[in-house]
Amino acid sequence: DRSGKTPQSVLGATKGTLLVDAYTGYNSVTGVDGRERAGCLAHARRKIFDARNVDESVSVALDAIQSVYRVEHDAKEAGISQTDEHLTLRQQRAGPAMAELLAWLEEKKNEYEPKNLLSTAINYSLKNWEELTRFLDDPRIPVDNNRSEGALRVVALGRKNFLFAGNEIAEKKLAGIYSLIST
Repeated sequence: DRSGKTPQSVLGATKGTLLVDAYTGYNSVTGVDGRERAGCLAHARRKIFDARNVDESVSVALDAIQSVYRVEHDAKEAGISQTDEHLTLRQQRAGPAMAELLAWLEEKKNEYEPKNLLSTAINYSLKNWEELTRFLDDPRIPVDNNRSEGALRVVALGRKNFLFAGNEIAEKKLAGIYSLIST
C-alpha cells in the first residue's frame, strides 16, 4: 500500500540516501536514523514540462535540466559514473545548471496564481530544492529514480490488466512468472 509503514518495514534499520519523489509516505524513513532523502529531478522536470504552455520562458528551466542530464550522459559515456571524476563533472557543469534553474524558479515564483500549473511546478521544485540538489555532493546518487519507477510501472499496469486472471491458481502462476521475468 502507499502508507509510511511499507517503507519502514522494507528499509528496516538501513542507512544511506533514499532517492524518491515528494510523496509523504517516505517522511517517516527519511531524515531519521542516518537516512536522508534525495529528490527526483525527473519529477520536477515533468511538472515544469507540463506547464510549458503557460510561459515561454519555461524553456530556460528545461534547458538547465537538460544540461544536468547531458552531464550524466557524458559521465556514462566516459565510463566515470559514480566516481570522483563524475562528482567533479557534476560540480563543474551540473552545479551551474542547477544554479540557473534556481534563479529562474526564484524569479518566477510570484508571477502566477497559487493553483496555476506553473506555480505548482515552481513551488514543488523550490520546496524540494535541497533534496533535488543532493546529487551534486555525492556521485553515487542518481539524478532521478526513473529506472525504479519504470520497473514498478509493470506492477501498476498489471494490477489493473490482470485483475481478472481467471482464478486463484492462474493468479498465483502469473505472479510467479512476472516475478521471475522481472528479476
